[in-house]
Amino acid sequence: MKVLANDGISESGIKALEKGGFEVITTKVAQEQVANFINDNNVSVLLVRSATKVRKDIIDACPNLKIIGRGGVGMDNIDVEYARANGKHVINTPASSSESVAELVFAHLFSGVRFLHDSNRTMPLEGDSNFDGLKKAYANGIELRGKTLGIIGFGRIGQSVAKMALGLGMKVIAADKFVGKAAIKVDFYNGQFINVDIETEPLEDLLQHSDFITLHVPAQEKYVIGTKEFDLMRDNVGIVNASRGGIIDEVALLEALDKNKVLFAGLDVFENEPTPEIKILMHTKISLTPHIGAATLEAQDRIGTELAEQIIGILKV
Repeated sequence: MKVLANDGISESGIKALEKGGFEVITTKVAQEQVANFINDNNVSVLLVRSATKVRKDIIDACPNLKIIGRGGVGMDNIDVEYARANGKHVINTPASSSESVAELVFAHLFSGVRFLHDSNRTMPLEGDSNFDGLKKAYANGIELRGKTLGIIGFGRIGQSVAKMALGLGMKVIAADKFVGKAAIKVDFYNGQFINVDIETEPLEDLLQHSDFITLHVPAQEKYVIGTKEFDLMRDNVGIVNASRGGIIDEVALLEALDKNKVLFAGLDVFENEPTPEIKILMHTKISLTPHIGAATLEAQDRIGTELAEQIIGILKV
């Protein structure tokens, strides 16, 4: 049987699939040609990440397609229920990228509190002529330790963020409509660990009590954070979104940044992805990455291996 990994797959995933008797195709097929390619090559499994969309047209056009797999957590680029209603297995890898996304959240947080996102822009231009001026401009950094981190969405990734925050000595609060309580295990290098029980609270309370806020929710029809929510936040709050574009009102975010309500923002995802608004890209108070939350070598290895295990488990029974 053939597997089309249209958005790529790790070498470990390829090896695991080939060992299981599958032929893996990594040719990048244009979106409009995916259905034809699947049918012409008798592909049984389609694997995607965020680039390829698997909508009703592909599902209807490919009756012999057995599995649609998403390398990652969110499956908003797949018509999941429709696919399952038409006899397709739909799989993803919700646990494989949690640590990688959490580390990127803290990359943005550290960047924001020490102005790295801006100093990395200005140092090449002014470092040799205005060193003392830049030193003064970036002298008012703040520490994360002892501050309160509010986590909106307390699933696997949110809990991984909480673990790292606790390890840094931060206070952690969380809001989630579906998770009431979670036990966070913080491991240390010598086998010791601590368990911290965190009960979620209403979103409004989290917004009022957090020094920093990070979002980890699936795609939404409405904004999770808009003008009303920014008004509830503390002054000089920092906010990070490494989940899905469209859950923060970017117009309201820019207003909050310009009014100094928000000290900085870290964005890995955008409303108009893959063509973010130029005002977002050029703002000096925003730390930017191009949707790379799960893009570590370790996460991609775990994703590829987990997808392979699921595919073999489904089709080799």
